[in-house]
Amino acid sequence: MLANCWIAPNSLAVEDVPDPQILNPRDAILRITSSAICGSDLHLLDGFIPAMRKGDILGHEFMGEIVELGQGVRDGLSVGDRVVVGFPIACGDCISCQRGLYSVCENSNPNAAIAETAMGHSPAGIFGYSHLLGGYAGGQAQYVRVPFADVGALKIEDDLPDEKVLFLSDVLPTGYMAAEMCDIERGDIIAIWGAGPVGQFAAASAFLLGAERVIVIDRYPYRLRMVRENTGAETINYEESDVLDALREMTVGRGPDGCIDAVGMEGHHASAALHAYDRAKQAAKVETDRPHALREAVLACRNGGTISAVGAYGGFIDKFPMGSFMNRSLTMRSGQAHVQRYMRPLLERIRKGEIDPSFIITHTMRLDDTPHGYDIFKNKQEECVKVVLKP
Repeated sequence: MLANCWIAPNSLAVEDVPDPQILNPRDAILRITSSAICGSDLHLLDGFIPAMRKGDILGHEFMGEIVELGQGVRDGLSVGDRVVVGFPIACGDCISCQRGLYSVCENSNPNAAIAETAMGHSPAGIFGYSHLLGGYAGGQAQYVRVPFADVGALKIEDDLPDEKVLFLSDVLPTGYMAAEMCDIERGDIIAIWGAGPVGQFAAASAFLLGAERVIVIDRYPYRLRMVRENTGAETINYEESDVLDALREMTVGRGPDGCIDAVGMEGHHASAALHAYDRAKQAAKVETDRPHALREAVLACRNGGTISAVGAYGGFIDKFPMGSFMNRSLTMRSGQAHVQRYMRPLLERIRKGEIDPSFIITHTMRLDDTPHGYDIFKNKQEECVKVVLKP
């Protein structure tokens, strides 16, 4: 089969690789009908996530048709079913899964000892996201093996096209969880750093959950235009305005009630000096991530407010404003999305017409063109926000 493979930092290739096989009774094999490139895939491309190996198959946002099923798969799945798959691999039986914390499943990362060395404890395995998180082949391919398919695969009826349900695999639940973690009450003001797919879905979700105003911060006019047109959010271009001053003015000096970091480890900043500082620390390997958005979110949030961090981080950050965080009674909540918790409720919202996630799609490409899709997405060319791949 063909698959998009990581070769080295900033090097990808679509190669002919062996077809996946059933390895466990709860496995399924999917023929991929749609997959997507995620912003967190760029961290792999750029070399910021450790334990990548030449030939690793990328992609954790995908859906398709079941073509083979292990004998132990539960929950009524059958060969021929059309399913969308959540990106965290979860067993459904451990304490974390039973509590709905699927992205920290205790049984799905076969390389847990590596993750424990880096993080203290291991999170769940993730499709196509390094050997730190299991070494699982991803879904930017013609076929993929899905472990614990009875937990991770949600059956989709044929009345909804792939484009409406594909993002149940990751970015829609991630954006929704980001908003949910802000404990939004009617009348709240929510600020979101990042107008990529997760930030846009976080904005839409914040309104669904009762926010009165949502303010999205980014530097690309086309992304800011998209989030205004599709969600009704207000926007700040941080290259044109001082974000802290603008947010104080927009909230009468009080600050947003909740602040969402949908940027993560490769943040940029209007301050060239601060950006250069972080890049230099990264080059010297004394800091792994550039937490511009997180620092600013802490300083912007109202006293007693909540920081929701869903942008991916890989290791260590510098100059975190802990004094502001502690003295102003802030709360931070974070995590990779517990996707399986949200898939069915969000599917119902899609069916009811409360949200149509397809609005973020800007490009549709063949699997053969995946490296080009990464290139235009990474370099913000052709007003690219979301690339869908069709094997």
